[in-house]
Amino acid sequence: MKITAVIFSLLCLTPNAVETDVARWEREAQRVTIVRDDWGIPHIYGSRDADVVFGLMYAQAEDDFNRVETNYLKAMGRVAEAEGESEIYRDLRMKLFVDPTDVQARYAESPLWLKALMMAWADGLNFYLYKHPEVKPRVITRFEPWMALTWTDGNVNSEYDKVSVPELEAFYANRAPARALPEQNLEREPSGSNGIAIAPQYTVNHRALLLINPHTSLMFRAEAQLVSNEGLNSYGAITWGQFFVFQGFNEHAGWMHTSTGADAVDEYLETIEQRRDGVYYRYGSAFRKMTARTVPVRYKTASGMATKEFTVYRSHHGPVVRAIDGKWVTMKLMYAPVKALTQSYTRMKTRDYPSFRKIMDLHTNSTNNTIFADAKGNIAYFHANFVPRRDPHFDFSMPVDGSTPATEWRGVHSVGESPLVVNPATGWLYNTNNWPYSAAGPSSPKRESFPSYMDRYVENPRGIHAIRVLGGKKDFTLESLIAAAYDSYLPAFDDLLPPLFADFDRLAADNPLRATLAQQIGLLREWDRRWSAESVPTTLAVRWGEEMARGGDASGRLTALAAVSNKLEADFGSWKTPWGRINRFQRITSDIVQPFNDAGQSIAVPFTSSRWGSLASLGTVSPPGMKKQYGTSGNSFVAVVEFGDSVRAKAVSAGGQSGDPKSPHFNDQAERYSAGNLRDVYFYARQLRGHTERTYHPGH
Repeated sequence: MKITAVIFSLLCLTPNAVETDVARWEREAQRVTIVRDDWGIPHIYGSRDADVVFGLMYAQAEDDFNRVETNYLKAMGRVAEAEGESEIYRDLRMKLFVDPTDVQARYAESPLWLKALMMAWADGLNFYLYKHPEVKPRVITRFEPWMALTWTDGNVNSEYDKVSVPELEAFYANRAPARALPEQNLEREPSGSNGIAIAPQYTVNHRALLLINPHTSLMFRAEAQLVSNEGLNSYGAITWGQFFVFQGFNEHAGWMHTSTGADAVDEYLETIEQRRDGVYYRYGSAFRKMTARTVPVRYKTASGMATKEFTVYRSHHGPVVRAIDGKWVTMKLMYAPVKALTQSYTRMKTRDYPSFRKIMDLHTNSTNNTIFADAKGNIAYFHANFVPRRDPHFDFSMPVDGSTPATEWRGVHSVGESPLVVNPATGWLYNTNNWPYSAAGPSSPKRESFPSYMDRYVENPRGIHAIRVLGGKKDFTLESLIAAAYDSYLPAFDDLLPPLFADFDRLAADNPLRATLAQQIGLLREWDRRWSAESVPTTLAVRWGEEMARGGDASGRLTALAAVSNKLEADFGSWKTPWGRINRFQRITSDIVQPFNDAGQSIAVPFTSSRWGSLASLGTVSPPGMKKQYGTSGNSFVAVVEFGDSVRAKAVSAGGQSGDPKSPHFNDQAERYSAGNLRDVYFYARQLRGHTERTYHPGH
């Protein structure tokens, strides 16, 4: 490998030095110790935060470099360079908002402490590639520090995903306003997460408890612990490629993010006038000139790389993303990468409610609610973290008139102006990606106290379920909180099944469906609405519910159940098929999208999709030709934490820490994952004794 000299000034960790990359990397590596526990999870130790970041990125690359690189290809709009022409317009969507030139300028203006972390981030990844020449990146052969600013919040979904790719393509491919159908949403599985916090007075040990349960794509995050002599000691779920714990805890406090229903993105209808010197849009009584710039999108072809260039437009609201009835539509959203990365990182060092709330005042976590608990016994629900203040007379759920100054944002709502809950009288609080107006039972915020754009969600079956397992209980332990997180009740069927039974009872005595479905209806009537791997009623109810969701109507409830029974007979030999025979976890390759196979080894999972109210969630797909259904989303990381004079935690991740099928940690957590059998977290160095697999410096 050719070694290039790089001159560093203030950005370098050793000012005014001129040194080779490798020499610097080797010195950085000696300042870092990685301890792999017996689950393969890395505990990173270093004197400085930057040392820990260097070690973390090296460890992440060891575990799954492909996921690290892929996440940044998406963040920078460079997927087409790896996957070809079909990804051009998804890449263009990202490039409308994330301009490398702008990001590099923001990096140059970042505070020195943050630059040091971003440099360590790039160094750790580049050192890994240097030490592993057999690893061939698809696109990014060298990571630059500024790239860390292209993705700063750790979310599985971004606000940019709200832009319809087909409509974007219709606009920019045709170079004229064009109307396209909204992008079809094939993902029917509810997304999001669960978070629960319990106050000390409602726990046996008189310590605050926290449930951390993100529902994401499986294996979207990994576990790690980050420890430095600069006050960093954080454990939890880290999104591949990022250098902060997104959902986790330190010795004093913990946090769990759930997707918010707050409206933080708006579309504006721009009235356009084409002139010789460019495109203008009306604002108030005058016209303003739109900004136009050329955006190149590189993509892979059979003969090498090619480039397609686009002239993209932007008003002061944001970039043009589509057109409606002759008007161009611009999108406005939060974009403050330096502040966002600052919030994501410094969150790990908060020690209590006051310090955590101060971090929330940065207002850059635009897609999440947050559940919080600390060792002093405080619990809190923060609703969203970036909600623009608007004129409530306008309906911002639809595109608004961009020419009207009254539709402008008027700053951001403060934390106190949102549905905030702190230390409620109920002694507990939660969120399941539902509205905040049941977050603490009777102690919840009142819906009428807030503008409609503050939350567009409603109550969901998981919310009903959460209240059921939390209300009236005053003796929580770490173990009983786990039991609550895996409570098997499916409340959605309390409403769905009675009409089915009524339809059956109305059947004429000679109707063939009465004989055909008598046993099925009998089992469903007797069912306790609880999932299990052995449960036949779970199979019938879930498969019937899915059939109805695919287009069944009220008049077809019984025929849908008959169709499901026939399908089960054809696929498994009997409609009396236990749920666990169908609902499976399978991880057989390192591919991000698994090539599921009924003939391959898989594990029964007893819990269902969250759409039926299961708190523990497995969203599945049934690929063409497959009879079983396989998990792709849902429970990805589950942890429960008890705070006090010390911290105690248990956790489990989907599959395992490593993305390498040859690793013993590729699937070593799969059985625990399916059973909800959380393992002990080794938070303190003393707990690692006897549970250490390997201790080393990066590269050695």
